[in-house]
Amino acid sequence: FQAEDGIRDRSPSRGLGDVYKRQIMRSLIINGTTHQVDVEDEMPLLWVLRDELGMTGTKFGCGIGQCGACTVHVNGEAVRSCSLPVFAVQDKEIITIEGLGKNNPVKKAWIEEQVPQCGYCITGQIMATSALLSQNLKPSESEIENKISNLCRCGNYVRVRKAIRRSAELIQKQES
Repeated sequence: FQAEDGIRDRSPSRGLGDVYKRQIMRSLIINGTTHQVDVEDEMPLLWVLRDELGMTGTKFGCGIGQCGACTVHVNGEAVRSCSLPVFAVQDKEIITIEGLGKNNPVKKAWIEEQVPQCGYCITGQIMATSALLSQNLKPSESEIENKISNLCRCGNYVRVRKAIRRSAELIQKQES
């Protein structure tokens, strides 16, 4: 839009469907560290992690919470961060793939079972698996099916199943 004085307005247009978005400082606990972010209430957690905090391990896949590439833990539960507004996670414990650490047994199992192909879905799968196994080290096939619904573009589901089982073995070994 060009004003009468010839100066071009570069701000985003606000259509009739837009509503006023409140932007306030939020306190987020991510991977054990408190972060202050000044973002709109409705901004998805995924974009706060990636764009505001530079934590790019969590991936954007579909933007509607279906594929699982954006999976993180919120208070120990696997959630899809692309459709989760930041106001919903204030003062909750958020863990990203970066927060699992380098020697994480689920990450090790993914490597041992040669799961990675294109690698895009892996962080979400690892996060979903970590959440499931933190609650149940011997999940049934039905539980795995219900809790690990992440999509893999490469169709590597057989290796993913093996890696889930191997992850449980490595966790049990680590705990004993």
